[in-house]
Amino acid sequence: MRKTERFPVEGANSLWHVYKTVPFWKVVKNFAVIQLARYTPFLGMKNWLYRTFLRMKVGEHTSFALMVMLDVMFPEKISVGRNTVIGYNTTILAHEYLIKEYRLGHVEIGSEVMIGANSTILPGVSIGDGAIVSAGTLVHKDVPPGSFVGGNPMRVIYTKEEMAKRWADDPIYGKEKE
Repeated sequence: MRKTERFPVEGANSLWHVYKTVPFWKVVKNFAVIQLARYTPFLGMKNWLYRTFLRMKVGEHTSFALMVMLDVMFPEKISVGRNTVIGYNTTILAHEYLIKEYRLGHVEIGSEVMIGANSTILPGVSIGDGAIVSAGTLVHKDVPPGSFVGGNPMRVIYTKEEMAKRWADDPIYGKEKE
């Protein structure tokens, strides 16, 4: 189950109440920063923009590929560990505006995580250290550390232990030989 906080609304659907839930000028600023970062090829600049203007926690050497779309309303609810790769055109959401309610949730992405292109990460999920998310995955629940997940709906394809067996003899990902 995702960890989101729920807020009921009355009358029109919750998106009609958006500027009661988040200031208009905050959204404008976030949109401009996110659009600039989506197109810049400079990884260090992207991380600086995210940390400085969006108040995100971004670990050292983390890479956001071209066209990554962050939550424009609540990017400060997103944290990413060190040396993680977020693939091309991935969307990371920290909010959901529904008919009778809106929901907010933190997104916590660990260190040494690989997220494939065109994935969508929903609010209120955690992706554990060392996990791999296959391209095109809808991440709708927590991802265990070290596991390989994919699909829509997302499922665990390999556990951490199964991944260790698969990579045992791999010259790049396997254990170092002494």
